[in-house]
Amino acid sequence: MKHILIIEDDANIAELERDYLHLHGYHVTIIGDGLLGLKHAVSGTYDVVIVDLMLPNKDGLQILKAVRSKSEIPVIIVSAKTDDIDKIRGLGYGADDYLTKPFSPAELVARVKSHINRYERLMGKNIGAEILIHKGLEVNTASHQVLVNGKEVIFTAKEYELLVFLMSHPNIVFSKDHLFMTIWNEEHFGDTATVAVHVQKIRKKIEKNPANPQYIETIWGAGYRFNV
Repeated sequence: MKHILIIEDDANIAELERDYLHLHGYHVTIIGDGLLGLKHAVSGTYDVVIVDLMLPNKDGLQILKAVRSKSEIPVIIVSAKTDDIDKIRGLGYGADDYLTKPFSPAELVARVKSHINRYERLMGKNIGAEILIHKGLEVNTASHQVLVNGKEVIFTAKEYELLVFLMSHPNIVFSKDHLFMTIWNEEHFGDTATVAVHVQKIRKKIEKNPANPQYIETIWGAGYRFNV
């Protein structure tokens, strides 16, 4: 599931964007502050960044420049500024697109999809192949190898998929329902035993002390997150 970051201080606009993106299968994080948005945007955990120009603490152009110094992921500017100079400046700093408010949420979704497809074509079909590393844990998504302190550990397909998903979205809490629907591709309400059992199995394979995990943390009443 592609993860979209929306940096927008107008809650109504951000929530409308989120709802349309959710309907089309995207996972969305909303940040309303420019400084916090900048920290998220450069984290490397998002597939697209949608950013307003006028934000508290850090403006959208500062965020755009910071992202471009680290990554070529698609960045879409949405702004009430309609002057050509603002569009030229945004595109000149490396934005992939510029939408002027008000705009159609359906158009935003179409542009998000288009930019993701273009980015993946430019990067090649193995864009998803990477090495995820944290402390003594290493996952090679090309070879599907998992190393714990340099030693290969064997995972079932679903254990592997769940581990990679959590590692690819560090410090984000996912509910058991969300994880079940993402990994098993089924609607799931109430019975969370499958996810809990798989997390327990993964912990036994990667954690020094599964009862006191350092990687996959249980957030009681909310779900799980991968700590970095």
